[in-house]
Amino acid sequence: MKRSAPLLPILSAMTGLLCFGVMDGFMKIAALAVGAYAALFWRNLVGSIIMFPVWLARGNKDGSRGLPGREAMKLHLMRSGVSGVMAVLFFYGLARTPVAEAMALSFIAPLMALYLAAALLGEELSQRAVIGSLLALSGVGLIAAGKFGGSYNIESLHGLIAILVSAVLYAVNLVLQRRQSQLAGPEEISFFQTFFIFCLLGLGAWWFAPAPPPHLWLVLSASAVLSTASLMLLGWAYARAEAQVLVPLEYTAFIWAALVGWVVFAEPLTLRTLAGVVLIVAGCLIALQRKPAPECAAERA
Repeated sequence: MKRSAPLLPILSAMTGLLCFGVMDGFMKIAALAVGAYAALFWRNLVGSIIMFPVWLARGNKDGSRGLPGREAMKLHLMRSGVSGVMAVLFFYGLARTPVAEAMALSFIAPLMALYLAAALLGEELSQRAVIGSLLALSGVGLIAAGKFGGSYNIESLHGLIAILVSAVLYAVNLVLQRRQSQLAGPEEISFFQTFFIFCLLGLGAWWFAPAPPPHLWLVLSASAVLSTASLMLLGWAYARAEAQVLVPLEYTAFIWAALVGWVVFAEPLTLRTLAGVVLIVAGCLIALQRKPAPECAAERA
């Protein structure tokens, strides 16, 4: 089937990534105010309320109404569990790390997904993937060197470690997404992932999710709306243009993350971070060249 011209999908993807970058800024505000766990719990409550009527109106991928099949529900639950832990760790790290650095470090997830796909799905791991991984890891080391060199406090070290562990889980998330996308549409995935994460975090909400102050509900609502908009815009784009056209655009998320960090949190953008980003992005592009590549930032949480 002939695909449409890529201009509109490109604009849609870039707008979705802009929404995603601004969403991270709102979530950092919420995480600093009530903690990462509480911020994610309440944001997913708002997101579930938003996505429920959308899913009801659109139905499932096969056109049916009501609950999806058993296999799809199993994947929704599995991915929600991984995504929930991943998101809590990411936003915990984001509250202790500059936004641009957090986004840069998360870029290693697609490379990890290649190795996981080779181990779990039997996919071939090319020499290009190995070279790209080494290049990207050198970029991570460059960014991390400043923190372990003593110029940051212990909280920022905890934040860095949390983001790296989150990136590993995001790679697992990407592998699960490959199967999930075959069974469910974007509205179904968005609703059930948001709702299941809310339910799973609800198990510890009594202890870790105090009710946010009234003014923070606007921040959480804005975050939920931006997250939902990002998922829908990126889903629309990837349905209408090839991944090899859109995947490189994922790295523009760093631009929006750097701007949000600078404008909202007065976070400087260091030469060390910029150099690390260049190495990470170059490594990812080398590793993913001429191979179907997973989305890097479209679905963090």
